[in-house]
Amino acid sequence: MSGLTALGGYGSGSSSDESDTEKEDPAREPEKTLHLKDSGKFTGKSSVLDYSVMAAPKVTLNAAMDSRRHLDPSAAEVKYNPKYEELFAPEIGPSNPFKTQQQSAKKNHLAGYVEKAHVNEFQFETQRRTFQSFKYAYDPSVTAENEGDKLIGSEIAAAEADFKTVFEDSRERPMDKRKRQKNSDPSDIEGYLGPWGKYVDEETVSKPTDEDAAYLEEYLAKRQKKGRREEEVPMEEKSTLHIKDDKDYQGRSFLHVPQDLGINLKTDEPPAKCFIPKRQIHTWTGHNKGISVIRWFPKSGHLMLSGAMDNKVKLWEVYNKRRCIRTYLGHKQAIRDVNFNNAGDQFLSASYDRYIKLWDTETGDTISRFTNKKMAFCCKFNPDDDKQNLIVAGTSSNKIVCWDIRSGDIVQEYDRHLAAVNTITFVDRNRRFVSTSDDKSLRVWEWNIPVDMKYIADPSMHSMPAVTPSPNGKWIACQSLDNKICVFQVGERFKEVRKKIFKGHMVAGYACGLDFSPEMTYLTSGDGDGKIFIWDWKTSKLLSKWKAHDDVCIQVLWHPHEPSKVASAGWDGVIKLWD
Repeated sequence: MSGLTALGGYGSGSSSDESDTEKEDPAREPEKTLHLKDSGKFTGKSSVLDYSVMAAPKVTLNAAMDSRRHLDPSAAEVKYNPKYEELFAPEIGPSNPFKTQQQSAKKNHLAGYVEKAHVNEFQFETQRRTFQSFKYAYDPSVTAENEGDKLIGSEIAAAEADFKTVFEDSRERPMDKRKRQKNSDPSDIEGYLGPWGKYVDEETVSKPTDEDAAYLEEYLAKRQKKGRREEEVPMEEKSTLHIKDDKDYQGRSFLHVPQDLGINLKTDEPPAKCFIPKRQIHTWTGHNKGISVIRWFPKSGHLMLSGAMDNKVKLWEVYNKRRCIRTYLGHKQAIRDVNFNNAGDQFLSASYDRYIKLWDTETGDTISRFTNKKMAFCCKFNPDDDKQNLIVAGTSSNKIVCWDIRSGDIVQEYDRHLAAVNTITFVDRNRRFVSTSDDKSLRVWEWNIPVDMKYIADPSMHSMPAVTPSPNGKWIACQSLDNKICVFQVGERFKEVRKKIFKGHMVAGYACGLDFSPEMTYLTSGDGDGKIFIWDWKTSKLLSKWKAHDDVCIQVLWHPHEPSKVASAGWDGVIKLWD
């Protein structure tokens, strides 16, 4: 009220800076504050207002208007007990014109409004089990009024089960409740059954009906017939001589080492210095399919033996006219490996038809056959001159089998690998041999002792399907299927030389052969793309590579006496000579 009194006297005083000449009419003074005075009576002094205007007029509440107390939607706490309609009343007030419809929507979660719902665990489990057992259940998402129960799944199955769940009684099935034989009298020592009585209609010995017995007999006879493998008859061997002058003027055969070539093929000394070949000088053609393996004639290298996927083994001249001398045909399936004995007058051929055959190189006759009903992936003579009657083969049955060619009997089995054996390499003056397998391990064996003396395996190792020994006998180079060549030291200590790794080629999935140059300057290998790669042995640097074949280059051999002659064989069916 003191404020109103002060306002009532508003304008009665005079300011010091007002001019004396500008004094207002005192009769008009009350009109300035008339709207602030509470006077209900007619004054008659003003022609504008008969009644005063209040700043906050008194408004009588209308019962039709909203009588609820409004809550702040953002309030976290309420000091009184609000009614339901107050607590859940719609939000009112001015809306933000800059918010989109999505932004202004009610949210209690980043993705929108999450409303908690309670599902009875028993009801949920009931419907889940019902669906699992009867292939129907009630739809839990139906919440609209007057919709009723909606089924999910098979209506037919629901009708058959009278629309009952697994927890409701269903029709009794036969054998649901079987009667037991009862005898609970403990005084009956012999006949007491207790809770262990058998079912009344239980069969302790069940026999098939006559119809089932006839069907089973027929089925077993078919299965036995299917499982019985017919005794495979080996293919009849034959060979073809392709040259007329198979003997020279002195009566010596083509196995005789020529001495009129300007190079000594009988020496044991390697060339003083080898060079990387620069050009192709010859191509041997004759195989109809891809070549699997090529081998030089022992020591001299004046002949070359090749085995291919057309089931044939061929013998080629390396010098003079470079003709195909003889073809040996005696396998039903592709050739996997061939190897000469020390003299070169006999050789072994291993094929996917599960046979290993011993041939006479000169006449083409088959001397003997060996099989253990498994495929041989490699076969070799024991390199010792006094053990040339023993051959070893790595087979698909995870074993290395040793035969005596004189009797044809298996004399030893080395059975420690966990997968097919890929290669056998003799080391340490032929007293030991190294085998590699698809089980990604390398094992070292003493000759004639069927327990591995050294087992090399590492989680980082891959399968090594091609191995070659170095000319000095101190190392073996292994073609690893992770596109690198690993080197192992052999001799008294067997270990991987981790610093000597040769990379750059692509051999994953292929058993590409590799070879050393005779004086160990270079290491060469084939490639899955048909290329030949040559590395420096000391530095492991890639020195040269070139495209040699249209398909996989499966084998590369450096000539034992020529400084720069390299033979390569590929799956394109040709053998090439490079110089």
